[in-house]
Amino acid sequence: MAEGILFRSGEALVAGGPPGTAAEPEAIVGSLAGPVGTAMAHLIGDQVKGHSRVFAILNTDVQVRPTTLMVSKVTVQGEKAGKYTNILMGTVQAAIANGVLDAVRAGDLPKDQVNEVGIICAVWLAPTIVDIPDLDHRQLFDIHRQAMAKAIGKAMRNEPSIDWLLANQEKVVHKYFQMGLDKKI
Repeated sequence: MAEGILFRSGEALVAGGPPGTAAEPEAIVGSLAGPVGTAMAHLIGDQVKGHSRVFAILNTDVQVRPTTLMVSKVTVQGEKAGKYTNILMGTVQAAIANGVLDAVRAGDLPKDQVNEVGIICAVWLAPTIVDIPDLDHRQLFDIHRQAMAKAIGKAMRNEPSIDWLLANQEKVVHKYFQMGLDKKI
């Protein structure tokens, strides 16, 4: 039952394409009758310029289940904003929707609860995506689809576990912290 899925969170990083195509969705999964549903209603009704909130759709007029709300982590302004928005609200939006369905198909999201749970997904799409010549939209789609399914799976399995985190705390170094230590940023 959806009451058993009050609030789960997960994130995933999937790379493998040209620079700028990596995906790192952060997902919250929970009951529409609980805090996730309340947050979704608030987010969709309180749009913020530059951080559009839209439902994940397979195509116009085909919303995915569970209801999934995408929130952009990036603001792109100026002449590149239109192209960026078309990539985000096209290729990536469809990829997120397909990743959600992949998670249902894999059993990470209970099929019998898809109308009672919702997902909020903070989406990272590098602003430099607009500068990639001959962008391979299929590759970008596949990366974001895989990342979304992976983030949901991790959320539903409560991964990483606290035992793993405690055992590996001193072994895991944040990539950009290390770059700072190495004077690369």
